[in-house]
Formats: sequence, C-alpha cells, structure tokens
Amino acid sequence: MGTNENPDTETHDARSRLVMSALRLFAEKGYKAASTREICEAAEINISSIRYYFGDKAGLYRAAFTEPMGETPCHSELQAYVGLSLDEALGKFFTEFLEPLKKGEEIWLVMKLHFREMIEPTGAWQQVIDTEIKPQHEVLVSLLKKHLGLQRIDTDVQRLAFAIVGMAVHFYVGQDVVSAIAPQLLTTANAIDVLAERLAGYAVSMIEGEARRRAQGAI
Repeated sequence: MGTNENPDTETHDARSRLVMSALRLFAEKGYKAASTREICEAAEINISSIRYYFGDKAGLYRAAFTEPMGETPCHSELQAYVGLSLDEALGKFFTEFLEPLKKGEEIWLVMKLHFREMIEPTGAWQQVIDTEIKPQHEVLVSLLKKHLGLQRIDTDVQRLAFAIVGMAVHFYVGQDVVSAIAPQLLTTANAIDVLAERLAGYAVSMIEGEARRRAQGAI
C-alpha cells in the first residue's frame, strides 16, 4: 500500500462502488435475476466483499434500496419543527424531502428499483413505509392538526396531508415526465431548492383553503 493511500477512504470507495453497481443491476434485472458475481464484476471488487460489508445479498439489496436516498431522511419527529412558523416548517419539510433529487441519475435508478420492488416484492418497500413514510406522514398530520386548531385528526386532515406530500412525490415518480416537459425544474441544486420553496408556498395556500372550508361549515 502506498503511503498516500487511506484505508478508510478505500473501504468507503469499495463499499460505495458495490452499492452503485447493485443499484444499477437490481433496478435493471430485479433481486433474483441480478447475481452477486456480476455485481462484483461491475464494481471490480472481490465477491467476498459482499459478506464483509453487507452480510449477504439481501443486505446489499437493502443498502441499494435505501442508502442512495441519503443518510438523513426528511424529519420524522415533531420535535424538529417545534418553534417554527407554518411557512418555515413546510419549507424545512420540502427542502429535506427533495434533497435526494440533487443526485440526478442515481435517484432515477432508485425510483426504477422501487417500482420493480412493488412488482417483485422482497419486503424492502414495506420496511420503508413502516420506518420512514408513515412517521413522516404522522408528523405532517400533527402539524396540520395544530395549525387548524383541531381536537383530533380526521379524514380531511389525512386527505390534505397526502395531497401536500403528493406534490413532492410526483417529482420523484414522474422524473421522466418532468424532464420531457420542463427539465429546468430539476437540472440544478438551486432549481430544486426553489422548487421546495414553491411547494411550501402552495401547501400553505392549500392549508389556508382547508381552514376556510372548515370555517364555513362545509362538509
């Protein structure tokens, strides 16, 4: 080993290459069809590295399925929004939610893998729902409940929460559509930050509209 080489850096690079190779091949072929041997060949790493870094093929799949989205997911604890105004809370929510889009093609592969997981389930998607999506949703409905001054979370709060998140989700699942129609919306980090800011503003308008609807006694 040369004196300028850092073992920690080499370990990180080797592991990252494995995750990226696995992401590409799992997205293209699915969990069963993508072999560990071809993943390692693509990453130019010995096949024993899978056991060393991930335990087994299933562990590598889970890493490819979740890690490219980032180490810090959108906050799923209400405490993160304490003391913030509605505008600030929603701005923080959307900024963190859209941050992974700045990785470009990597996130397109993640979405492709997520779509494949829905068709050929391994249990990874259900785990994401339970550990990330559901807690995020619960935080959002709690924020809406507080802002609307409600005693309980009702069906319309649930509708509103899904509608608000749905605006951001479309930019993940509809990347191909957005790129074909208005690619400038996602081409730079600044464009994605502006998008987060706009979505927060749209969400505030939606919440204000719901507050008026309730004040008028609409069913």
